[in-house]
Amino acid sequence: MSDNVPLRAHEHREHAEHAAETQDMFISLVSITIAILAVIASLAGSLEMIEVSQVITLSSNSVLRQNQATDAWSEYQANSIKKHVYAAAASIAPGSSSSLGALSQRQASKQAKIRQRALMAEAERDHLARESERHEIRHVWLAAAATLAEIAIAISTVAIVTRRRSFWKAAMGLGVISFVLLVGAYLV
Repeated sequence: MSDNVPLRAHEHREHAEHAAETQDMFISLVSITIAILAVIASLAGSLEMIEVSQVITLSSNSVLRQNQATDAWSEYQANSIKKHVYAAAASIAPGSSSSLGALSQRQASKQAKIRQRALMAEAERDHLARESERHEIRHVWLAAAATLAEIAIAISTVAIVTRRRSFWKAAMGLGVISFVLLVGAYLV
């Protein structure tokens, strides 16, 4: 999607205003249609860019949470190794088994907290990934809406040049589909 959607919408509106000055009722109706389609295209294009931004932000945050979970699981494993080393040392050295056993227990209690932290990071990662996916779906619907509205504008222009109502009706049909996609993007 181009960043010039508002500029193109403005240009289409100017063409529609010029055509409306000719006082031909058909051209006036098609010009109004073009203006409405330009608003739909501009709105869908702007909302699409917002959704893309949300996808990128949420995806980045999801990756960050995955990294935090990975770090926590690595720390969990390191503490598990320490716990087993202390437990093994306690069984080999009976004189210092109580202090080594206490160290082993301390590692076990650390592991429980680290495990919770890792699970929370994974849950947050999954939530962010689902949200990102929802915004990606909206992005696709909005891109389709903007594209159909722009095609409808082009067909409306052909209707003015050829003075054929069939082109105008086709453009209005695409405009309706575009509007349905625009609204539907926020209902899915």
